[in-house]
Amino acid sequence: MVELGNEWFTEKTTGGQDVRDSIPRAAREGGSKSWGELPAIALACVLPSLATWVYFVGLASGPPALQRWAYAALKTVQFTFPALWVWAVCRERPSWKSPRFGDLVAGLAFGLAVLAAGLVVYFCWLKPGGFLSAAVAPIYEKVSEFGVGGTWGFLLLAAFYSVIHSFLEEYYFRWFVFGRLSRLRPLGSAITLSGLVFMVHHVIVLGTYFGWLSVGTLLFSLAVAVGGGVWAWMYHRSGSLWGVWLSHLVVDAAIFIVGYDLIRPLLGR
Repeated sequence: MVELGNEWFTEKTTGGQDVRDSIPRAAREGGSKSWGELPAIALACVLPSLATWVYFVGLASGPPALQRWAYAALKTVQFTFPALWVWAVCRERPSWKSPRFGDLVAGLAFGLAVLAAGLVVYFCWLKPGGFLSAAVAPIYEKVSEFGVGGTWGFLLLAAFYSVIHSFLEEYYFRWFVFGRLSRLRPLGSAITLSGLVFMVHHVIVLGTYFGWLSVGTLLFSLAVAVGGGVWAWMYHRSGSLWGVWLSHLVVDAAIFIVGYDLIRPLLGR
């Protein structure tokens, strides 16, 4: 298997320290081509939130079939846009890298750490305190709209989001959004901005389920932003999506564990 590589150029000193992390690629090369990508980057930053808002807010009272079709259409545009821009518009052919064991271990370790911390917070604080009880009905309603009425259906939905959707998000937010931002901004700025972009559409989902100013929404939104920043940094250091994808997969699995525990009494066999 192969993988899209990081597009950052690195230059090492004899001591092995990267001296170009703080300099955006466009400034290093003195070219204006990367700055011409600003509209594409801006569109990429907006599309996920637009799709999420249409599905969870704009069409909330509409027929479920219309919600699903609109959401599917917008998500298709979202996930095809980066590839079309890079290959068809920019005429670039990104490098490909095979997964490295160290990257996979680092990604798995971070994912398991987040999983453990998240489950401890949920079972020891959020669940006993009833902070997420308001989310049970809306979560079950959305799950039911996918045709999920039992445990096995929920597991299939969880597998799809944890394995396939998590990869698509890494390709979108780390490879494209962060990768393009890192051409224009210093590393720290690109990491921060991409993490915030990754957070925004999650805020819409969380606000719909838990309430816009609830503890759950505030806590999980912050966690998403931090997690997105960590994954951007991991991708920058490794030049590979495999480790961050594995990490994302494990974290999404933790989210579905919490979701299952919340709506388990409502699910059939």
